[in-house]
Amino acid sequence: MSTAISVCHGAFGRAALYRLDKSLITHAHREGHLIFHIEGNFSDVVIDDKTYSVDYQNATAVSPLEPHSFNVKPSQTSVVLVLYIKPIWFLENSQSAEFTLRFGSSQVVRTQGINDLVRRFTSLLLNVHNIENIDTLLFSLSKLCYEQTWQSVRTPGLLQNKCSNFSDHRIRRSLRIMQQFVSAEVEMEAVARTVGLSRPHFFKLFKLQLGVTPNVYLNTLRSERAIDELVNTEKTVTSIAYDLGYSSQASFTRFFSSNVGIAPSEYRRVADRPAGHIPIQ
Repeated sequence: MSTAISVCHGAFGRAALYRLDKSLITHAHREGHLIFHIEGNFSDVVIDDKTYSVDYQNATAVSPLEPHSFNVKPSQTSVVLVLYIKPIWFLENSQSAEFTLRFGSSQVVRTQGINDLVRRFTSLLLNVHNIENIDTLLFSLSKLCYEQTWQSVRTPGLLQNKCSNFSDHRIRRSLRIMQQFVSAEVEMEAVARTVGLSRPHFFKLFKLQLGVTPNVYLNTLRSERAIDELVNTEKTVTSIAYDLGYSSQASFTRFFSSNVGIAPSEYRRVADRPAGHIPIQ
């Protein structure tokens, strides 16, 4: 069974050490996502039908709302460090308008500098009650990885092209509807009608503007809501399941495990939120 070794939440987003023995379905995050192999069997991440190895030489970078799946071979186990970095936190601390947390490529070569930071960060995460420097260390690691992904990108306008704004007012309205009704059963055909589009046109325009389908985006919102309630409330897992519109705890657990990697009760068991964080100078 996949387990969580350590999970930490903070102003940066969240960081986790997972021991995974099963794959994750295609999903997305609104955060930037970095995945590092720590020990055990190697795994891989699939982004846009291209496979990227997660091993001692390579890490994987996933931009916000970039759909991806995580694959573990049958009967094998992989221990990975996964970072979910809030774009606004990264932008505020980078002191540069160019640092939007859209990675230039999905592969990160694990240089000596990156490996040193991964080891230090992993040690810090294992001592989750003594993590005063976690913000500074995480920013150093994410910045180094970010810069490396852009080293081989020669087209100056590529970053701007990748960061398309969802400017269509109908898509913006659909995002508000999904956010409002994330805890209810949402029929995408009804959402499309409400914003004045046919279902096929809505799906096409949504994917064009955000890079993910409406269903994947809704699952992203539900995963975020579930994690927030697991960490910040005393609600039972069953109550959270019903609040999110699931008919049973079992169906909610299947959803959470497929999108996050571990069971919700396991996530809550190890999740910790630091009392504060040190501003980065």
